Formats: sequence, C-alpha cells, structure tokens
Amino acid sequence: MRLLPLLLASTALAWNSDIHNQIGFIASTLLTPPTTALLPHLLPPTYNASIGPAASWADSFRATPEGRFSAGWHFIDTLDSPPLKCEVHASNCAASGCVIEAIATQTRVLTSCIADVRAGRLRGGSNETCNRALMWVVHFAGDVTQPLHASGRGQGGNTVMVPWKGAVVRLHEVWDKLIPYSLAGVTSFPSTSLAPWSAALAARIATSPNSFLEPVKGWTACVTPATAAQCALEWARESNAWACKYVYAQLVNGTDVSGSYAVGAGPVVEMQIGKAAVRLAAWLNALAAPVGTTAEEGERGEPHLALEL
Repeated sequence: MRLLPLLLASTALAWNSDIHNQIGFIASTLLTPPTTALLPHLLPPTYNASIGPAASWADSFRATPEGRFSAGWHFIDTLDSPPLKCEVHASNCAASGCVIEAIATQTRVLTSCIADVRAGRLRGGSNETCNRALMWVVHFAGDVTQPLHASGRGQGGNTVMVPWKGAVVRLHEVWDKLIPYSLAGVTSFPSTSLAPWSAALAARIATSPNSFLEPVKGWTACVTPATAAQCALEWARESNAWACKYVYAQLVNGTDVSGSYAVGAGPVVEMQIGKAAVRLAAWLNALAAPVGTTAEEGERGEPHLALEL
C-alpha cells in the first residue's frame, strides 16, 4: 500500500506533466479524421480541440481538494519484489481505485459521450463529465506505461533514494523526468507543442518500427475498448516486467544513476513513451470509428501509423 498519499501526490507524476503533453502531441499525429472531429465536442474549449495540452490536466486536478480522490487512479500498487518477482493482478487494485480500473471506467463513460456527440446531444465540449473522461483516458494511457506506476516496491520508487549528478533523488523522479530530459538534452518540454525530441520519436515510430526493444507492431496487440480492463491489465504487466528486467535489476547501491544506468534505461524509456502515444491514438481511433466499421475502415486522408500496424 502506498503511504503518505498527500506528501507523495506531488512527486508521483508518471510521466512528468510535460511528458504527458508530449505523449498527447505524438498521439495527435496518429489520429484519424473521425477522431479529430469529435475532439471539439469532448474537450473543454480552452484546449482548442487538442489532446496535447489536455494530457496533463489529470495531474493538476488531483492536486486540488476537489480532485484529491483521484490520486490513486494514476498507478497500481502490486505485491511484487523486483528484481526477483514481478506480477500484476486485478486484485491489486485498491478500494479507492487504480489505473487499470480508471482506464476501464473512463473508457465506458467516454463511449457514452461519443454516442451523445453522434446523436447531436453534445456539442462544444459542454459536458464536464465527458471532458474529464477523455482527459483521464489520455493521461492514464501514459501513466500505465511508466514502470514504477505498476510496481509496489518502495511506494512506486518514491521511497527509494538514489544519487543523480551529486544530488539525492527519488528513483521515481529519475524515471518520471530525469532520464527523459537527459535523453532529449532539455530541462523541460513545452506544454503547447511537439518538442524536437518527440517529433524525432514519432518519425522513428513511423519509419523504423523495428528499431525499438520491442517492434511497434506488438504495441497495439490489445487496443480494444470493449475489453478495456483486460487491455489495461496487460499494459500494466508489461510495464511491471521492466521493474524486474531493468529498473531494479541494474540498480547498484550508491552508484550515481545519471551515468551508465540512465544510458541503459534510455531505450526502455523511449519505447514506453512511444507505446503510450501509439496505444492512446489507436484507442481513441477505435472509439471514434464510424458505427459498423473498424478504425482501419474509417474515412481518412493521409495514412495514420496506428491504423497500419
């Protein structure tokens, strides 16, 4: 069980909020026309029909008194002992909820909202419940790919302290932002546009899909909203496996993790961020596909990667 929730709420931001924005912007490049046509009616007008800037809303909301109830929805605390044992079960979900349950629940709400848009009952992003459902789905699709949001050891790495360039930081922070920032050579990402590093990642997904630790085609093995809970569980299990295969397996007590550890973690991080974007796009495209068609059959202009896998 994750303790000290109020203290840790501001530190367990998987990924960091600006990285969630980048996941949203990458996913935006993969959306079909039917999906993009729905966004003005599902998002608050302030986001200009873009899931990029909306992707970090869930972190901001949970930091408010009103949204505090949703803090546990961003992760699942497992009974694992990485690197010796990694496993995730639906029963690990806390009574207050978890990321697996949240993805399934908010996907069901979003499905109903899309039906309302199609029926002409919802226009202009005027329904707060629908706004939140989409923004939660967008955000949690990212959260579930961060290995330490699917591992219970050390409260998701929040109580595991490690050296980073002369400072002592939480292991969770290392994976949330420090390794991604190091990969990109930045101290933060923009929240309103696609960063060069993210654009390069999107291009690599499209042109070199077999250059990742796992081929891109396999990332969408389970992107069926009708089986949302099962898919989310599979995604969490994949992330959790990396806690055993790398996060803790390569961690040496007292060794600065900004060196070879971060370099070795780079391919894992870029793949997990890429997975989040590709799955999110495929998920939304499936929800938005015209009734009686699949996402692949939906009307489209230029080819969209998520539909061609």
